[in-house]
Amino acid sequence: MSSSWRGTAFKLALNTARRIPYVRRVPAGIRFPLQRDGVDPVARLAATRERGDVVRFAGLLGTRVWLVTGYDVARAVLADSGAYANDVRDIIGRQDRAPAERIGGLGMTDQPDHGRLRGVLTPYFTRRRLADLQTDIDRVVAAALDDMEAHGPEVDLVERFGFHVPFGVICDLLGMPDVDRQAFRARGAARFDLRDAGAGIFDTAAGTREFLIDLVAAERREPHLPEGLVKRMVADHGADFDDVELGGLADGVFLGGYETSASMLSLGTWVLLQHPASWKELQRGEPAEVDRIVEELLRFVCPVQMAFPRIARHEVTIGGQVVQPGDIVLVSLTGAERDPAHRVDPEHFDPTTPATGTLAFGHGMHRCVGAELARMELRTALVALAQRFPDLSLACDPADLTFTELAIVHGVERLPVRLG
Repeated sequence: MSSSWRGTAFKLALNTARRIPYVRRVPAGIRFPLQRDGVDPVARLAATRERGDVVRFAGLLGTRVWLVTGYDVARAVLADSGAYANDVRDIIGRQDRAPAERIGGLGMTDQPDHGRLRGVLTPYFTRRRLADLQTDIDRVVAAALDDMEAHGPEVDLVERFGFHVPFGVICDLLGMPDVDRQAFRARGAARFDLRDAGAGIFDTAAGTREFLIDLVAAERREPHLPEGLVKRMVADHGADFDDVELGGLADGVFLGGYETSASMLSLGTWVLLQHPASWKELQRGEPAEVDRIVEELLRFVCPVQMAFPRIARHEVTIGGQVVQPGDIVLVSLTGAERDPAHRVDPEHFDPTTPATGTLAFGHGMHRCVGAELARMELRTALVALAQRFPDLSLACDPADLTFTELAIVHGVERLPVRLG
């Protein structure tokens, strides 16, 4: 870890980080940034923003925690890798854990490690490379729609479509053998559930990471995988990166490309069913109209509720507040996307309002490397859904829908729909 982490304040912050996994329950008073009323943030989040774009949120085991809800300040914090650090891997992912249990991926790395690791993935997410995936996306979406029709006239859209599409796309991208896909999927649930303060996240994360680390190791010993990201990473970078690093990168791609896209498809469909004009526009499939709808869905739904925590490297003033070295800064992405100082009438879904730069994929150095792939999935899947089932409707009382209670990635547990 760099020398910038050597001060007393940092030691206090890191001691706090060491103890976070053993906090058994998120205190009720600080849950509201991860709670929703359907797709809307709870009223307390807006009330907090009225006190200021940055507020003293909590004291966590002796460390001050700040909450950012204003759009401009959120964007500035996310872009400032000089004032804030993300790397707590050797604290939360302690070295006494097995390799698969250690926290990894791009979200909790700083330079130069971040650039070194991101450089492995970036070439696989260029526009040219992504364009080659369009046929695979079309095929996965068509299969999901066929499956819905076969199980109709009423189906659970979360199971049959929301999860089916991104899981199929991400397995194709990784080059996951068909025989491994169901076992792999069983390990992917509950990665973002904080009802027990995240105590189970480490065990759940270890399952998918171990699976991918083993897949990398097997491919290194004897190449056998279909063409895909895992095979290419081993071939192109196997001499410079070990199995844990490459498996961790593959896990980050899976994590970022599966759960979040699944939530977006399901919650996005629920929003669209309440806005028939936008549903009709999707049926027409005009690219400009589709793009506007997708960008507004990303802003309005914003399933990733909180960015990775930042720890202040030195004293910095944000939103009129003085943040001390070692303080933890939390950026509420949902709060920032609903900031009335940034957008007129932000509490309403309105694709006719010009897009102004969503934070749904983060911002700055840690912006999601798969953002454009996610947009491709959303455009393809939602247009195909609206065209195949133009009379799609909710098949239950909206009051009976159950949404995630306390999770980093917000979602709906079931969405019964009638195909029409």
